[in-house]
Amino acid sequence: MADIGATLREARMRARIDISEIEAETKIRAKYLRALENEEWDLLPGPTFVKTFLRTYADVLGLDSKLLVEEYKLRHERPNLTELRPIGAPQPGRRRPRPQPTGVPRGYVVGLVVVLLLGTLYLLGRGGGDDEPAVATTTQQRTTTDATRPAADATPAPSATPAATATATPAARTVRLRVVPTGQVFVCLTAAGGRTLIDGQILDTTSQTRTFRSSRFRITLGNAAARLRIDGKDRDVADNAEGIGYEITPGGKRRTLSPENRPVCDG
Repeated sequence: MADIGATLREARMRARIDISEIEAETKIRAKYLRALENEEWDLLPGPTFVKTFLRTYADVLGLDSKLLVEEYKLRHERPNLTELRPIGAPQPGRRRPRPQPTGVPRGYVVGLVVVLLLGTLYLLGRGGGDDEPAVATTTQQRTTTDATRPAADATPAPSATPAATATATPAARTVRLRVVPTGQVFVCLTAAGGRTLIDGQILDTTSQTRTFRSSRFRITLGNAAARLRIDGKDRDVADNAEGIGYEITPGGKRRTLSPENRPVCDG
């Protein structure tokens, strides 16, 4: 197959289309379109965006976009060596021998205490006369009453806290997000479950964006020309020539994603 850049350039020239017209239709900067035609891959924001730009440019020119993207992958993408590295099975740990109980068995001690207690009560009953059983009975009744009372007091009164918690829980399980472009920026946004919300679009300050709600978002941005409005609060985006990705979860938490964990949109 001919070079990717030459294929794009020849198709555009045959159609007599100026590169500025392609820029206006695709929202891809002219310098990126020229970089594609000249195969200056280092001037583009990264492999993810190269494939998106290739697909969009080829579709506008009526070329086979899938064939061009596959050709780019074959020539310029390297396999991830970490995925080919075998992972050894963990060594099973040795079980510690369970310590054997030592000393006098617990049941024996309890039995001895009971026998001594019964013997003491018997001796007190013999030496105290007829009045002692009444005292013992009264003491036993008080003990029984005191032992019963905590059971009644232990029943907790109904509390309003669970209801309040149940009401507040659904709100804490989701987060609101809106992408606010401050310039021209590539955006790929997915929600929980991998559902695509913004499918690799190039947005600018004139783009109409909406607020999404989900239990989790993952987003890939081509540059820092955007703000993320998370639960109503604007957050800046770190500037990175290779693009940047975030994971956003309830509570306004934002975590930077490594390139292999960022969402990828086909556009």
